[in-house]
Amino acid sequence: MPQLSAIDHLVLTVADMDATIAFYRALGLTPEEFGAADGTRRVAMVGQGFKLNLHPAKAPFAPHAATPVPGAVDVCFKSAAPLKSWLESGLDVVEGPVNRTGARGAMMSIYLRDPDGNLIEICSYD
Repeated sequence: MPQLSAIDHLVLTVADMDATIAFYRALGLTPEEFGAADGTRRVAMVGQGFKLNLHPAKAPFAPHAATPVPGAVDVCFKSAAPLKSWLESGLDVVEGPVNRTGARGAMMSIYLRDPDGNLIEICSYD
């Protein structure tokens, strides 16, 4: 049986594209417009080795989740920077730092919410 090796991208259904782009830009991601196979133009927020494809809630691209709604995602991003730098960044932290267990073992995390209410966890193994 073949095995999965990594997450390549995640799709976020968003209510306000500009607010979402601004939020993820503040997390260090870069907006990138790209052409999809169906000829449409789309926007993704690109990080190191992954991207978040942004789909508008009013017109999600097919195929999509069974119920594509804003605010339904809970995702954790690994940070190379210590959490202290995130705490000093001015972002609205809703919880943390707290001890958690991630894919690589013990870690520390903080939690934020994006403009759609998605729960965004930022973790550090340092």
